[in-house]
Amino acid sequence: MMKKTILTSLVLAATLGTASAQFKLNSKAIGAVGKGVKAATFGDAEAAKLAKEAVDWMDEHNTVAGPKDPYTIRLNKIFDKHKNEDGLSLNYKVYKVVDINAFACADGSVRVFSALMDKMTDQELLAIIGHEIGHVKNHDSRDAMRAAYKRAAISDAASSQSGAVNTLTQSQLGDMANAILESSYSRKQESEADNFGYDFLKKHNYDVMAMASAFKKLQALGSGDKKSTMQKMMSSHPDSGARAEEVEKKAKKDGLTKGE
Repeated sequence: MMKKTILTSLVLAATLGTASAQFKLNSKAIGAVGKGVKAATFGDAEAAKLAKEAVDWMDEHNTVAGPKDPYTIRLNKIFDKHKNEDGLSLNYKVYKVVDINAFACADGSVRVFSALMDKMTDQELLAIIGHEIGHVKNHDSRDAMRAAYKRAAISDAASSQSGAVNTLTQSQLGDMANAILESSYSRKQESEADNFGYDFLKKHNYDVMAMASAFKKLQALGSGDKKSTMQKMMSSHPDSGARAEEVEKKAKKDGLTKGE
């Protein structure tokens, strides 16, 4: 199984038994914070640059669904028209892995895991992706990238003193990928991304209740034998059941609940 389940999204990470595909991360532990990476000029452009390098590294070290793969065909069908969304230029791929998750980065990269697609309907996937876009739009991904950059084992780089963001070595990219995937968002950031995801569904005339049903599925995945582990991993996230209730409350106010 992968080294540590990703905590970058509303998605509740879970493993699905034995499978040949795994999400691969660099086996090295994240290096300790060094002499202090100042990166005083670290902004959106720097975050996007490093995100692209790290995502390219992950693409190279994981099984990516090809253009004729059913997972790619399905994602194209439901998300292709959103490549340019709310001023963002997005690119997306499917990782054929057993972990249930999705994430987005500051460069506009969106990666959806095949196991998540197996569990969610098309509109539920759109709700999840909309949430992820919210993290990028709200600059949460930029801030997470900055924090990951500071945590990664790159303290000897010239950027430590100059404030510039340098191109990373392959080894550093592995550490960076780990740092990105080990980042977590605050409850406030998660709630704000939920709001963006809801508005994304509403704006495009999708079923906003799909977000509530996605949360309920995540809540179910956190029950049973996996419950304690899941609760620990989701400690920074608002409760999935409460989030589903919040969506239902907003949908009722907007007159968008089915049957009303």
